[in-house]
Amino acid sequence: MKFQDKVVLVTGAAGAIGKGVAQRFCEQGAKVFITDLDQGKIDACCAEFAKAGFTCKGLAADVTNFTQTQAVIEKTKQSFGGNIDVLVNVAGAVAQGPVEDIDDKAWNLMFDVNCKGTFYFIKQVVPLMKAQKFGRIINYSSKSGKTGSALMSHYSAAKAAIIGFTQALAFELADFGITVNCVCPGITDNTGVWTNVSAGYIENMKMERQAIIDKFTAKIPLKRLASIEDVVAVTAFLASSGASYMTGQAINITGGREMH
Repeated sequence: MKFQDKVVLVTGAAGAIGKGVAQRFCEQGAKVFITDLDQGKIDACCAEFAKAGFTCKGLAADVTNFTQTQAVIEKTKQSFGGNIDVLVNVAGAVAQGPVEDIDDKAWNLMFDVNCKGTFYFIKQVVPLMKAQKFGRIINYSSKSGKTGSALMSHYSAAKAAIIGFTQALAFELADFGITVNCVCPGITDNTGVWTNVSAGYIENMKMERQAIIDKFTAKIPLKRLASIEDVVAVTAFLASSGASYMTGQAINITGGREMH
């Protein structure tokens, strides 16, 4: 999986998975542009990658703000010659609570970050990819987008929408040499999402943290949580030439818990 001189845009890159994805593409020779909410974190990540000899630039943006996403696209084009070959939409939000406690603000936030943010970036990179007759788009859904998770109904609904969006675009963009796939990770250890979700389960289910971990790993055939590397590896593969005959797929990274 070599990406020499390919231009890769990664959203949500200040988080553990997003940073891991950006680093993997850097290691494989790509020119990487990253975005997230905090410019300080973006700058620190770019400095870390530059020290390792990688080519990485970045700009902070709120993915729910179209004007700010436009600025990211323009800066990426200015930085790396005008093309964007690979888009990885990692940016997302997660929350938990009984459905009767979910208000409009919480519901809208789940769809704005997870769905609208993904839409905004795809809308803007597709004309560039069409012009060059090539593109790889990888979206982030979730195990919860395949089989909904209790106490996470709004999150599950938003992640299911990402799968439908991915499949529709796979049909729409196939004639232009653009593939569109998504990944559906299960619980991924050492991430902010799992820290957030496990804290919610501790509060809502009145269980200790280790009991929560034991409860969830017991449902997984491979008997462990996903690692960041597990998710990064599949993401990079979907952008590679090895996946050139794959489009419209929602790939489970769940240790066998999800099999459809």
